[in-house]
Amino acid sequence: MPMRLGLIGKAIMNSSSPDLHTRLGELTGIPATYDLFDANEMPIDSLESQVRKVMADGYRGVNVTYPYKEAAVHLADCASEGARLVGSANTLVFAGGQIQAENTDFSGFISGYWATLGERPPGRVLLIGTGGVGKAVAFGLGKLGAEEVILMDLDESKSNKLANELRQAGFPASTITADALADTVPRCDGLVNCTPIGHEKSPGCPLPKELIEARHWIFDAVYVPAVTEFIATARDVGAQVMSGVSLFVFQGVDAFKFFCEDTEKRKLADEQATTLFAHYKQKLLKEHGQ
Repeated sequence: MPMRLGLIGKAIMNSSSPDLHTRLGELTGIPATYDLFDANEMPIDSLESQVRKVMADGYRGVNVTYPYKEAAVHLADCASEGARLVGSANTLVFAGGQIQAENTDFSGFISGYWATLGERPPGRVLLIGTGGVGKAVAFGLGKLGAEEVILMDLDESKSNKLANELRQAGFPASTITADALADTVPRCDGLVNCTPIGHEKSPGCPLPKELIEARHWIFDAVYVPAVTEFIATARDVGAQVMSGVSLFVFQGVDAFKFFCEDTEKRKLADEQATTLFAHYKQKLLKEHGQ
């Protein structure tokens, strides 16, 4: 019997998650099926009703995306450190009638950072966009030991709220408004985009290109297209780049590991992360090596 998995969200019919999880299934010898439950394509009364339905149908777990991530944490019987810190979950694992919540955007960002930037300390980081993925990345930066996370969001109440949550968790954080970008970027080591700016549906660069320097490292959560204007600009000036592809791959591998019940298979999934990263970099980033 294949392991039954899926994704619950809105506007997800073009998701690469089915490809990633079935590929991981093949690589680890755990055949997996992966279904999409798109609220735009089918009626979903609530996340809870949909989750109870897939549990009754024998699913091992589901990934959860917009607009259900915060509701996902409240459905759980137990939640991981990442899910608790961020206050949302993108992975639900079912066992013995219980629901375990994980946030693999949080853990996947940390793994992707190590895989791409290695031992480089994050330093002082400007993070633009404090929605779901922005929150997960902000806490990931805190865990990685960032000196300070400086948050900017067009909705200042959101960035202020997240800065407070980070400080309560013991991570240094502050906020700026858009008019302070030109003064702030030169003081930062890392520049992080967690807004949709740069996506094929909302092209552009999240900050003035002339501010990006070779000494910066940058991360762009957008991965469609894989080479955003932000990434292209950073590469041109010689900055170190972590693309959204790394977050996509590592959050997926982490989720798959939670879905696996077998420790040996989890190790196998971990070992395949590099292969998958290379595959998707070539497929999405048109990149060889690195």
